[in-house]
Amino acid sequence: MDRNISQKLATATVDFDKPGKQVGFFHIPLSVHDDAWGVVPVPVAVIKNGVGPTVILEGGNHGDEYEGPITLGELIRELDPADVQGRLIFIPAINLPAVNAARRTSPIDEINMNRSFPGDPLGTTTRQIAAYVNDVIFPMGDAFLDLHSGGSSLDIIPSAVIEPGATPEQHAANVAAAKAFGTEIAVVIDNRGDPRTATASAALQGMTVIGTEMAGGGTVSIDALALCRRGVRNVLAHLGVLPARMASPVAAEPRLYDLGPKAHVIAEDDGVYEPLHKLGTAVEAGQLAGRIHFLANPGRMPVELHYRASGILYGRRQPGRVRPGNCCFVVASPYTAPQA
Repeated sequence: MDRNISQKLATATVDFDKPGKQVGFFHIPLSVHDDAWGVVPVPVAVIKNGVGPTVILEGGNHGDEYEGPITLGELIRELDPADVQGRLIFIPAINLPAVNAARRTSPIDEINMNRSFPGDPLGTTTRQIAAYVNDVIFPMGDAFLDLHSGGSSLDIIPSAVIEPGATPEQHAANVAAAKAFGTEIAVVIDNRGDPRTATASAALQGMTVIGTEMAGGGTVSIDALALCRRGVRNVLAHLGVLPARMASPVAAEPRLYDLGPKAHVIAEDDGVYEPLHKLGTAVEAGQLAGRIHFLANPGRMPVELHYRASGILYGRRQPGRVRPGNCCFVVASPYTAPQA
């Protein structure tokens, strides 16, 4: 798809090349019953000063994940352009319709934005937003921070997320940025090889890429938000856009894990699931993970769920109600770096 289409159909109220601080929107056309020439006004901010890299920071890809948007909003308000060397481009609520609805997916088209990249400038609203970011904003960037949490359906150990790099050099840069964030663990996640995520698309454009998972459960975690606030500043200092004095000391390098092909435990029954372990528990493949109970049929024995991989319990479904296909548990296994 021609990148110029995104630039013609969507317009920004900020000048990405202008020094100083600007807060505005990029407008995605939305022609609906009660507004023939309306738009979705996606918030965007730019802070530019001096010479240095361009870092793109994204939050709100899923509308029920809050630590990232809160952190980015604070940075937009608090940062003095004089402290910036380079350019920061903030998209704190990229999936604005989902953010306003507190939903993982957009209420306009029911699409998961993080399975929509590189987008389609002639597609539905979610795909148009993804296309504008991919076609217009990503080419400006040297690094990309994508801030997630588990949302309403998952609770996840707060962690930095490493996007696998296309080259050894890019992968090493991604790992270094994740270590700078300052979490106890960092996890290599390729989303089962799915190329439609924001981080995968950013990596394809050659950027250094780091993501996060900051707790979840559809709430704001006090601890995870504090970690996110420190971690984003740490990464920006690591990349040279903010001064070192704005970073916080990191006690130790994170333990590295990844999500292998057997990381996920999927429900095959409709019922209420009972987890048996807390997040961070060391578990073994084949070990009993939980049970699915059938409350409307008390004579039926619960169905047992077993871990498929060994490692630590990294993520756990938040709602007790499950149906076939729901992810109940996620196990992160110790990471082994690929051989050169």
